[in-house]
Amino acid sequence: MNPALAGSIAWVLMVVGWYVIRYPYERRAKRRRVARTRRGPAESLRMAISLTGLGILPAIFVVTGWPEFARADPSWWRIALGLAAMALALVLFRKTHKALGKMWSVSLDIRESHELVTSGIYGRLRHPMYSAFWAMALAQALLVPNWIAGLAGLIGFGILFAARIGPEERMMEETFGDAYRAYRARTARIIPGIF
Repeated sequence: MNPALAGSIAWVLMVVGWYVIRYPYERRAKRRRVARTRRGPAESLRMAISLTGLGILPAIFVVTGWPEFARADPSWWRIALGLAAMALALVLFRKTHKALGKMWSVSLDIRESHELVTSGIYGRLRHPMYSAFWAMALAQALLVPNWIAGLAGLIGFGILFAARIGPEERMMEETFGDAYRAYRARTARIIPGIF
């Protein structure tokens, strides 16, 4: 097996792992009523851009080899770094979903009887789900042997992150007030001790 094939297989396994982790939480979330949401055309567009970069473009490449002109020839060390980023992403996904439990939502939603989660991984990071997606996008850039499909995750998720983080934090502050402000003051956004 060559590094390019190994990287493509690892990317597929990462997507499968992501889905296996998320599926039970997504099912449970559908049972809980949403009290307030910021969903709308802008949120749908952000999600579509992120999905295109983190899912659609790399899947097209892995299945068809298109775009051929942007094919890369990765080394084994690059694949090893990609596997490390993949492992980090999946661990963060699991820890984040476990900590959120019934408060989890795919979008900017406040559920009925919503509680501010500050335990588990949320004790150090306000947005560990975004940390997980950044790790996933980095893993994709290292694993998918195509310059366009590989880097599309960093660009697609970067657009979602830049456009969504502000509104999400405002919504949390509006909902939880001083408790959220105190929580924000003692935690990092996505990288402990840095940002």
